[in-house]
Amino acid sequence: MYGVKIFLLVMVSLSVLGARESLSQQALKQRLEPIPSDEKTLFSYINDPSDPISEDKVELGKKLYFDPRISKSGLISCNTCHNLGMGGVDGVETSIGHKWTMNPNHLNAPTVYNSVFNKVQLWDGRVSHLEIQAQSPIQSEAEMAASTELVMERITSIPEYVAEFKKAYGKDVNITFEKIASAIGVFERTLVTPSPYDDFLNGNEDALSKTQKEGFELFLEKGCTKCHYGIALGGTVQPFQVAAKYKFIEIGNFKGNENGMVKTPTLRNVAETYPYFHNGQVWSLKQSIMDMGSIQLGIKISSKDADLMMDFMHALTGRKPVIIYPMLPRSTIKTPKPDMN
Repeated sequence: MYGVKIFLLVMVSLSVLGARESLSQQALKQRLEPIPSDEKTLFSYINDPSDPISEDKVELGKKLYFDPRISKSGLISCNTCHNLGMGGVDGVETSIGHKWTMNPNHLNAPTVYNSVFNKVQLWDGRVSHLEIQAQSPIQSEAEMAASTELVMERITSIPEYVAEFKKAYGKDVNITFEKIASAIGVFERTLVTPSPYDDFLNGNEDALSKTQKEGFELFLEKGCTKCHYGIALGGTVQPFQVAAKYKFIEIGNFKGNENGMVKTPTLRNVAETYPYFHNGQVWSLKQSIMDMGSIQLGIKISSKDADLMMDFMHALTGRKPVIIYPMLPRSTIKTPKPDMN
């Protein structure tokens, strides 16, 4: 009888262990989603049927992304503030725009990598599509300061660009400002960076180290997925300063959208996208983790736990697509000259 009791206890223990959810299961239950490992599935995530991705559009969009001539001064390109060699950001507290002026709202440039997965774009979440978002910085006086007419005149004065638009969109294409921004958006859709975190959720148990798994468990247990969820690990508008005041809130005049909501930045490549917060006031990833615990969750995250969570976040650093800097087509005598005013 004694042996039977021991056997039954062992079987009960094993059944309890077997019933315990795996870390991957817990993550999926909390609305986390990996970048698909299957290329066909991934393409369905990033493609827009209303403006399908093609090699010709991507190559054209890449040239426009790197071309400073779409700015008034002829000096600032999309890559200036969203540097693809630096995690898709510029690495400064607030971006520097036309006439070398700081962003008047003291806003920090979010990463362009994986922005296709965001539900909304810009810090106040006022647009949802990358193609529309691309229009904003080009026209902003604080950023590229170019009028729609100037951008169209510059691009259409360059025969090589005209030919590339026809190749990408058809010979009868009307090269509008919206079409130029759309091509940039198509290129940005391809800037996806799968990481060890994705490998883990896609079934590779060895993709994360022991401490990264411990940090991941803490990330789930402490409630970080209330804002950082989905395939983007962010990218939706959420209330800010839920439990406590952000100590640098007065730096810059940004207060969110009309309801005080702020776009939650993606955590993908977060180890590379410092400084943190909308106004770039925190340079330490560990400190930002601890601050978010008090500001958003109303809890104190210990130094030890923050270290483990930071270790997990390093597993969100993804494999970047190979981007070869394009040789841009030359201007012509008809191309409007740079304007520094």
